[in-house]
Amino acid sequence: MVDPKSVQFQELVDELKAVVGDDNVLTSPVDLAVYQCDGETLDLARPDLVVLPVSTHAVQAVVRLANKYRVPFTARGAGTGLSGGATTIMGGISLVLTRMTKVISVEPDNFIATVQVGATNSSISKACERYGLYFAPDPSSQKASTIGGNLAENSGGPHTLKYGTTLNHVAGAKVVLPDGSVTIFGGKVRDALGLDLLGVFVGSEGTLGVATEVTVRLTPKAESVETMLAYFPSVEMGGQAVSDIVAAGVVPAAMEMIDQLTLQSVENAHQLGLNSEAGALLIVELDGARAAIEVERAVVIRCVDQRAAFGVKWAADAGEREAIWKARKSAFGALGRIAPHAYVLDGVIPRSKLAEAIYGIAEIGRQHEVLIANVYHAGDGNLHPALLYHQDNEAEVVRVMKAGREILELCVNLGGTLSGEHGIGVEKVVAMPFVFSESELRAMGWLREAFDPSGLCNPGKVLPNPKSCGESGARPLLRHRLSC
Repeated sequence: MVDPKSVQFQELVDELKAVVGDDNVLTSPVDLAVYQCDGETLDLARPDLVVLPVSTHAVQAVVRLANKYRVPFTARGAGTGLSGGATTIMGGISLVLTRMTKVISVEPDNFIATVQVGATNSSISKACERYGLYFAPDPSSQKASTIGGNLAENSGGPHTLKYGTTLNHVAGAKVVLPDGSVTIFGGKVRDALGLDLLGVFVGSEGTLGVATEVTVRLTPKAESVETMLAYFPSVEMGGQAVSDIVAAGVVPAAMEMIDQLTLQSVENAHQLGLNSEAGALLIVELDGARAAIEVERAVVIRCVDQRAAFGVKWAADAGEREAIWKARKSAFGALGRIAPHAYVLDGVIPRSKLAEAIYGIAEIGRQHEVLIANVYHAGDGNLHPALLYHQDNEAEVVRVMKAGREILELCVNLGGTLSGEHGIGVEKVVAMPFVFSESELRAMGWLREAFDPSGLCNPGKVLPNPKSCGESGARPLLRHRLSC
């Protein structure tokens, strides 16, 4: 680790500027403060410097310099992640890839596009629109989130239920490995040869290398799309309707639910005409051939009616569909009207355990006196409880951390797991033993060491390294201090 006040550090800065230009190396405290966290704001750690490359060659040069000076480096996209994956908890270089935004090529006949990793989800879809194609993964932050971040976290979104996560939509990636060499995982065609290194890399959260270009698979737009909004007396009733729909043989493109607290926040913030007295709001979207949707729509109506749905509305056009989705995709921002900070969890449970999980999360909130708003990818059991708090109230932060840990334990005990799309980052590191044995974690460590023997590539993430308080690295985190 290089002391930022040393002559050696200034030499590093000078060499980086020679590679990427003076304007693409940031060192002032004000500039660095912008990059001290991602969307998970409980963990703050300021980098020693920020570098903004614009090409694979530049990224390669930066990584080689990091190795030369033994400085940690952490790749970063738009910073919309929710597990602290882009936070430089060991200091060093924040390698920001948001200036690498080119859509390099679109091959409509092959249903693929090749893009730089700073391209956003929505920009890929826009570039393919004329061909009747789009990029299916759609996290709530899709207008800002970058393909590199999607790749790192194996992101999903509301339409994961039918279309899967990022891994299902990536054919290949150009990667700068931790030693500065460049390789390609996968390609443009289906590849069943050798080890699936692309599968290993996607979801590795920037710990095995830095992607610079990605070849993504494109999806044809559906012939027809039908979107329904329905209210329920309670979240439990809405959850039962979700289970009923899938049990009846219908797999919607998406099934999303928000609870009353979230519903009220969204309505107060955006005045969408929502019924804020309802216990829950459920969004169901069907897509595919018109004839099939007619049948599925009848099944959905029957299932929600059986669970006391009211105010059922089907979007009449694209404008109404967009308004319905705004109720879901603006949820987390709207919660800022209640508290300045939200700790958004990402547990997964079997869909059949949804009602049990809802009750358990509410009980945990009561026990720890923590206000919890709930947003659900209900169709695939991916839960996003948002624990609302004030970061300057340390006693409240401690209660939030304890409640968050218990919610993750609840998900695992119900037969689920720690994350469906947000990743482990630094946020869930200590919870990894809930799911994996010591030998399994050791094997993951061997894999990571094979890629990164120097330990400089996004250190301190995913695998539990700190053994006790105060061992979190060059940037001690609030969560570690308060848990001592």
